Amino acid sequence: MDDLIRTLPKLLRAAGEAEEVMEAAALVAWRRVAGEGLRTQAVPFRLYRKTLIVAVVDITWQKQLEAMSGQLLFGLNSLLGQAVVTYIEFRIDPKTVRAKRAVEQTQKMTNPIEQERRAFRSISGEISSAADAIHDDDLRRRFLLAAGSCIDRRESE
Repeated sequence: MDDLIRTLPKLLRAAGEAEEVMEAAALVAWRRVAGEGLRTQAVPFRLYRKTLIVAVVDITWQKQLEAMSGQLLFGLNSLLGQAVVTYIEFRIDPKTVRAKRAVEQTQKMTNPIEQERRAFRSISGEISSAADAIHDDDLRRRFLLAAGSCIDRRESE
């Protein structure tokens, strides 16, 4: 992802005024600038005439993000290497935000690396101590992964 982010300015220069490329670049840049915390509450879905339209859950998020829009604009355009976005419009659209969350949750569930991380985070000290008795490194890792996956699945239900 970092390699893609670094190539965005060059990609935009090469694409000229291609709206589809500008929109795709703005959406990718938003993910980086917004960070993980905002991505669950604010979902960009369109770039129209240099206005990035972002769906938010409610009026509270709308007001908070409007107050931060200058910082967000600066971050976006700095990352993109040019003024691709001149204004951010925050629209209250909880349905769009929920739909995006569902898609990301599905992707997390199917991403094996993310599944492994979640499994290992679910492991308690007691299970970890029990695993120390397993001398084979590969077998110990598999045991911890299976136990963590089971715990994670139960906690998700």
